[in-house]
This record gives sequence, C-alpha cells and structure tokens, in this order.
Amino acid sequence: MSEMICVGSIAGAYGVRGELRVKSYCALPEDIETYTPLWSEKRDRQFTLAILRPIKNGFAARITDISTKEEADALRGTDLYALRDQLPSLPDDEFYHADLMGLEVYDTGGTLLGRVKTVQNHGADDLLELQLAGSSATTFLPFTKKDVPTVDLSAGRIVADPPDGILPDPSKT
Repeated sequence: MSEMICVGSIAGAYGVRGELRVKSYCALPEDIETYTPLWSEKRDRQFTLAILRPIKNGFAARITDISTKEEADALRGTDLYALRDQLPSLPDDEFYHADLMGLEVYDTGGTLLGRVKTVQNHGADDLLELQLAGSSATTFLPFTKKDVPTVDLSAGRIVADPPDGILPDPSKT
C-alpha cells in the first residue's frame, strides 16, 4: 500500500491574483483542506492549501507562495497527495482507490481474470477497469458487494463474480 493517497488536483489559475482552481477527490470535498500539507506525486514539493470558496467543479483556493496567475497556471495538472496517516481510517468495506489499483482479480472458481488498472466513477457506483489476463483488452467490473464479494488487501487479490456479458466469451476468441 502506498504511503501517499491522491486527494485532489490543481486545474489551473482562477482569476489573476494567484488563486487556483482545485478539484477534490475526497468523500467530503472540503476535507482536502484539512490534510495540509499536501505533496506533489514525487514528494518534491509541499503545498499549504486554503479553500477560499466553492466554485463550479471544485474550489477556488490559495497556496502559500503562489501570488500570480502565471505561477498558478504553472501548477495546472499537479496531483495533490496526502500522507496516509493524515487520512481517516476506513470501515472494513471501504477502500482507497490507490489500494485497489494493481490487485489481481480472480473469479469465484479461482481463475485469474486480470488486474485492476484503474478505478473510475461516472456518477453511480465505482467501476474497476480490469486489464484482462493474457490480453491487452480491458473491461469494466461494477465495484459492488454482489459483483466483488471479497477484497483482500493483505493478499493483494480480489475475488469477483462478474455479471454475465462483462467478460469476453472464450469460445469466440
């Protein structure tokens, strides 16, 4: 498990006075401010974030030492990470997306289906994007208790019972 979790990203400047547009990936979006200091992915930059106000698709925020539009724009696309020990512990049936990525996925009969490539959410339940075993193809698996009854982080594996039609038909390959 990674010691850092991505909690948001900088979408660019907001205005001309060094304010930034920040997207939060937190369950409670405003919580991103409580995990300060935040870090860049390589942990070579540290950010002290202060939310100013909500805006469409995120927040207008300030970061210490950023005072111009150009400096703010230079940070566009920067992912913001919090140290795992800054974040709340999760109930047994909840997971940080970063912990699921890379896990091997097996069906209920023990056959390797693939590996979790990404975790996505388009407004409903989370979806696990699986890189299918022995293939470059991917498919999406609903991340529900019914379809994914077991997640064993310590063993690095997921047991899934995919709905019909999710996986390619082996007789047609």
